[in-house]
Parts: sequence; structure tokens; C-alpha cells
Amino acid sequence: MVSVRTHSVHARLARPWVPAAAGRAALLIGALDIVNGVVPRFRTSRISEIAGILPGSVTTLAETASLLVGILLIMLAHALRRRKARAWRAVVVLLPVGAVLEALRWRHPLAASVSLLLFGVLLLSRAEFYALPDPRSRWRALGNLIVLGAFDVVIGWVLVAAHARDVAGRLGPGDRLRQVVLGLAGVDGPVGYASAHAGALVSSSLAGLGALTAVTTIHLALRPERPAAALTPGDERRLRAMLDQWGGQDSLGYFALRRDKSVIFSPSGKAAVTYRVVAGVMLASGDPLGDAEAWPGAIRRFLEEAGRHAWIPAVIGCGESGGEAWTREGGLGALELGDEAVVEVAGFTLEGRAMRNVRQMVHRVERLGYTCSVRRAGDLTEAERDRIHAAAVSWRGTTAERGFSMALGRFGDPADAGCVVVTAHGPAPAAPPAAGARSGGGEETGDVRAVLHFVPWGRDGLSLDLMRRDLRADPGLNEFLIVRALEAAPELGVTRVSLNFAVFRAALARGERLGAGPVSRAWRGVLVFLSRWFQIDSLYRFNAKFRPVWEPRFLVFPTSRDLPRIGVAALRAEAFLTPPRLRRGVSPCSWRRRGTHG
Repeated sequence: MVSVRTHSVHARLARPWVPAAAGRAALLIGALDIVNGVVPRFRTSRISEIAGILPGSVTTLAETASLLVGILLIMLAHALRRRKARAWRAVVVLLPVGAVLEALRWRHPLAASVSLLLFGVLLLSRAEFYALPDPRSRWRALGNLIVLGAFDVVIGWVLVAAHARDVAGRLGPGDRLRQVVLGLAGVDGPVGYASAHAGALVSSSLAGLGALTAVTTIHLALRPERPAAALTPGDERRLRAMLDQWGGQDSLGYFALRRDKSVIFSPSGKAAVTYRVVAGVMLASGDPLGDAEAWPGAIRRFLEEAGRHAWIPAVIGCGESGGEAWTREGGLGALELGDEAVVEVAGFTLEGRAMRNVRQMVHRVERLGYTCSVRRAGDLTEAERDRIHAAAVSWRGTTAERGFSMALGRFGDPADAGCVVVTAHGPAPAAPPAAGARSGGGEETGDVRAVLHFVPWGRDGLSLDLMRRDLRADPGLNEFLIVRALEAAPELGVTRVSLNFAVFRAALARGERLGAGPVSRAWRGVLVFLSRWFQIDSLYRFNAKFRPVWEPRFLVFPTSRDLPRIGVAALRAEAFLTPPRLRRGVSPCSWRRRGTHG
């Protein structure tokens, strides 16, 4: 039954032209309503003698209501394109209302004709609009107030300017602005109109805009909050039980325990997929957790949930086994995203010409007086945890906390006692920090100069979560810590260590080979250029120093046209793109993702 329903959902998603066309038509109708409502010369009165029979208050009310209907249609157009059932119901009500208002105003029939045509199409295509609402937080109310309020000011300004000929006296910019702001609050402004109809139209339109903004903001603020992603304690216990039994399958498995993710379990409860919804994309990371034989059930439930909400399903950073399961069960495509650097502890050595650079850096750091400590997180005292955490936070180079697919997002939690903390200790930095710099040191951080944080990878592996250092300290500390962690691994029962993830590593390697073709060289040039803002080439070269085994990681997606949207969602999830809005306070135990070797 689940597979049949999933197939039906994908069949609908494969024919998006009805919702897309309906969304564009709603946008067009809304724009026409707004233009005709604020610009007098766009109005017609071909049956003006009949319209004259109607009271002026009726036509004024119709013009104001038509303006509000236009704004609502524009607000709903995007949700209509995304097949939202609530948007369909709202638009089906608004379209005939708009047509009636057009009849009362006796305007150009284009908007009314398109409204009635779209109304009929929507009724016949009801089954295409099945998606449930997206989970939202109350912060959306503030965003609605800011965005819609700014939109109201612009529309109000145009409305007042369009009726400037009806003003009794001179109308300056300050008077226009006061008229708009006061009118949105339902208060008469300083502008007087010679025409009673124009004055009533401007006042009622401004009051209607203000009321619409207030009502929608209050509705969003008072409705029950439904967090977009939250891992409950019960879900976390079930995931930890899976990791205890099958955690060695994927080096990214432990990152599923981020508490800002949601989870879907297979019908048997032996497998799970964790995810977050970002910009209409249902974004999972890594392979499914649990028994590989139960993965198909979790994948089908994941896709079914995406279909119910009309979200785009996508997976970033899955391994080869996980990618094969996703493409086989979901009919999705896959793209190689990069490679993960995995070091086999038994084969690691500093000897040989290939390791000469790393060996020299490690010896230089030792001669400068730095020492290293490798411990399980559960063995740290509370004072040590606080000191290390304070140091790492003070070294963060950005206010945005980055991480989703390869970051745990916390430090020092008692439940994470199996994590490994590697710290460098040494002399005080040679130079004081620049004014306003956040680089730690002194009483705040003690003698901690760099820190690595590893999460468990099954019973015999570690996966790098965080790599951060004091920028005033001597270079080479990160290499020093990784080498000491690899040397201490046997005492911890660790046989393999996953380091950073190198995006497009294979493309960089092909482009720099002798005899590389023009396409490979050009693609490598683009990646090197992008490395000015993203750590692409630098991470690849840093990882390559330790002679790792490269394990490919993939991006799984429905269709090629979804890739731009998935890319934006992934960058937002990793906090490389942050929308211009107020964000919740960052958790005091949140850390930037791995991949920062600066």
C-alpha cells in the first residue's frame, strides 16, 4: 500500500504544470487587481450610467476590497504552485469574490475573465492540490509584519500619488508619507481631497491594507507553534540503540543525533532517516540508520512524507551503499558530490618522503613547546569542558553556526561521553589580538591553543566533528593534533578515522594531472576561484597530506531542475547562506561544522 501511494505521489509530482500555471495566473490576477486599484487611469466605466446608480460607498468598498483580494492572491500564488491544499481552498474563495468586485466596479473585464477561467480549472484539478501545510514557527509572524508592512507603505505611496490631482492644496513628500503611515493605522492624515470619492477610496484602501497586515500577523503569532525540526528524547534513545548495533556502517551516522533534525522510522522500527525541511526541500544527510535490510521501508516513508507536503526530497553526503538504496527505492538520481578522507590507523606513519612536510610541521610545533592531550569526552572534568568550550567559541571566525550533515552542533553533553577531544596546549600567543577580534587567550582559555572533536563511528572508528585553533598560535597545530590523534587511536580501540569532506575532490585531482583536457582544467579553475569563499581546494590539499583512502559521497535528488533549489537549501542548512531575518539565539554549546582547518 505504501509503495502504491508513493508511486501515485511521484506521478503527480511529475506533472507540475497545473499548479504552476495556476500560481502564475493567481499572480497575474493579483497584480491586475493591485494596479487597477491604485492607478485611476487603468479603470474604465463603459457602463458608467449604470454604475452611477450604485451608491458611492459601494463602489469605493468594491475598489478597496479588490485591492486586498489582489494582495492575498499574490501572497497565495507561491503556495498554489507548491500544491498546498489550504492555498487552493483560499484561492477558490477569492476568485469568485474578485469577479463580483469587478462587476461592481465595471472595470476592464480581463481580470474577471481570467479569474473565472482559473476558478474552473482549479475546481476540475482539485486532486492536484493535496499538500499539507509546512511546519512554521512564530518568527514567521514578525517576518510577515516587516515584509507586508513595507509592501503596504509602497502601495500606499503609489495610491496617494495616483490621486494627487484630487488633493486640495500642495502635496509634499513628507505629507504623502504621513498620510500613508497614519492611513495604515486607520487615522486621517494631513492630506485633504477635493473629491469625496477619492478621499474615501484612499482612506479605506489604506485602512484595509493596515487591517490585512494586522490580521495576518496576529493569526501567525497566535497559532500553535510547530517546530520544523526537533529530535525528541525518545527518538534520540531509539537512534542511539541503532548506532550501538549498526553505527559502523556510516561515518556520518552519529551526526543524525543533532537535535535540530526530525526523524522518520521504518515500519519495522529497525531503520530511520533524519532530516530537516529548508525552503521546501526535505533534506536528509548520510545513509539511513539501522539495519540495511530495513532501509527501503524508511526511504519509502520519507518519500511519502515529502509527497504529502509537496517537499522536494534530497539527500546530501550519502555513501555508495546509501545512494544505491535511495536511487533504487525512490527512483531518484545521484551526483557525486565529493570524497571523504578516511585514514586507516594501522597503515599510518610519518616515515617516508610523502610525509616529509607533515613530519617537519609536527616536529616544529613540538620544538616550540606545544603538547597534546587525547581523551574521551566523558573523562573531562566540568572545568576542562568549560575551558575548552570557551576557547573554541572565542575562536569562531563567523557569527553563523555552520553545520548540518557533518556536525554534531554541541559539546560536553553527558550523552556524548564516547566522543574524543584532542587539545593542543602551549605558550601564550606571541601577538595580542587585533581590536575587536575574537581569538581567545589569557584567562578565558587557559593554555588551550587548538582543539579537535571526534564523534564515534561504530565501535572502532572516529569521525571528525570540529577542528578549530587560535589564529594567533603557530601554524601546524591542526596537523600536529591529527597526527597525535592517529597515534593514540590504538589505545582507544580505534582502527579508522574519518577526516574532512573534500567537495569535488575528484574534479580537482583530474584537473591538475599531466595531460588533463581543457574541460577538466576549466572546471578545476572554477573550483579554485570558488575556494576564495568556500574551502574547496584548501580542504582537499589538507586532507591529502595524511594519505587517506578517498570514499565518495553523493547528492541524491529527484530531477535536474530541482538542483538549484536543493543547492540553496543545502547552503542554508549548513549556514553558508543566512536569510536576512532575525534568528533564534544560538545554543551556548553549538559549534561550527567540521571542515574548518584554518
